[in-house]
Amino acid sequence: MQGLAVVLFPVLLMLFALAMERVEFRLRRLTLREQEVQEFLDQASQAEVAALAEEGMPRALARFHRRRKRGGADAEDEPTLPQRQAS
Repeated sequence: MQGLAVVLFPVLLMLFALAMERVEFRLRRLTLREQEVQEFLDQASQAEVAALAEEGMPRALARFHRRRKRGGADAEDEPTLPQRQAS
């Protein structure tokens, strides 16, 4: 029984390592460059920041890139953030 464990353990370890490599590859594709995030934080409009808070970075970044392709933001395209009332 111990002989079987000695033979199977390296095989299972290698299969696990290959599976983790595939997971790492998929995660690496989803990451953003630091420069892209910094540019977003410097130039994002209120609507894009709201999208970041509500929907996450990929959708907010997509909205940001669409605005840059259009050449600027139209006031009616961007909903304003609801204002907090002081109590």
